[in-house]
Amino acid sequence: MLEHFQVPDSIAVRVKPDNLRTAIEQIFVKMGTPKADAKTAADVLVFADVKGIDTHGVSNMLRAYVQGYNEKRLNPRPKLKIVNETETTAVVDGDGGLGIITCPQAMEIAIEKARRHGMGAVSIRNSGHAGAVGYHAMMAAKQDMIGWAMTAGGNSMVPTFGAEPRLGTNPIAFACPAATEPFFLFDAATTSIAGNKIGLLRRLGRPLEPGWVANDDGSPDMNGGQEPQFAAGSVRMQLPLGSTREMGSHKGYSLGVIVDILCGVLSGAAGFDKADRSRRGHFVAAYNIASFVPIDEFKKNMDGMLRTLRTTKPAPGHERVLYAGLPEAENEKKRTERGIPLHPEVIEWFKGACAELGIPYALTAK
Repeated sequence: MLEHFQVPDSIAVRVKPDNLRTAIEQIFVKMGTPKADAKTAADVLVFADVKGIDTHGVSNMLRAYVQGYNEKRLNPRPKLKIVNETETTAVVDGDGGLGIITCPQAMEIAIEKARRHGMGAVSIRNSGHAGAVGYHAMMAAKQDMIGWAMTAGGNSMVPTFGAEPRLGTNPIAFACPAATEPFFLFDAATTSIAGNKIGLLRRLGRPLEPGWVANDDGSPDMNGGQEPQFAAGSVRMQLPLGSTREMGSHKGYSLGVIVDILCGVLSGAAGFDKADRSRRGHFVAAYNIASFVPIDEFKKNMDGMLRTLRTTKPAPGHERVLYAGLPEAENEKKRTERGIPLHPEVIEWFKGACAELGIPYALTAK
């Protein structure tokens, strides 16, 4: 993640991943979720924070989830129901549960189908926020498979040439294993900036950069400097990946439409025909690599590909070339050893939440 979005070391409060995991589990149990689901939710959130995907860790998302449970918009004890199924596909009803709990369950279905038949795909409706979709894709990669995951919903992205938002940030994740190199893990919004990064900037008091959002009339703001305005689930005026038509915004816009189709139209989720703000759907898929090529051969070739990419001669002003998943692996090692850097405001939120819920505060315990 770019330094622009990171909590400065001078104010960061570093928290052990295990302490954070315990606190999250306790909060979810207080929300009424079963312990197994609370553990899954904690896994997804800690995954994001240790890998440096701070947009979808506790800083932005946990309070939104707590609010969703308190307002009875989320079902704390969902029972997934398969409403349509073949040997390789399924449509799942999430029973109003939170997506960071329902999506891993759906991916388990996809993985089992891929194990038996070579591939599995599951489209999910009636489910809340999916969290860092890279987590769900990595579930398949850890089983020697290729994983896909994506989520759609809300009105954040302004279509190319449009003057009002019609799509969400609609992120796409793709993950696959290697032998010795860190796994390839791509997890990115189809907008030019993830919506939750606007939330990070607001907390840090930093302005928006050119090409991230549109002006009120829909024209791309290529000057920057706007004050970040953010609330989880709110309507925003974000530009598609590419920012302008000349720079390829029609590509980001169309990728966003593809995500809406796979997550919403394919699952039969409500509201996707009219781009309702409250609509939401998810999609996960797993490809069994051994059904295509021997897994050892695949991993060996992935090592060669990724090594070739990261040893590419860097351009002037840059130290090295990266590939998707490498910075996340390095962050995980660093943050596991040194702790996860949280903003003081987030620490204060935890203190208040623990006091309100009757949970001992031990986040910063040694």
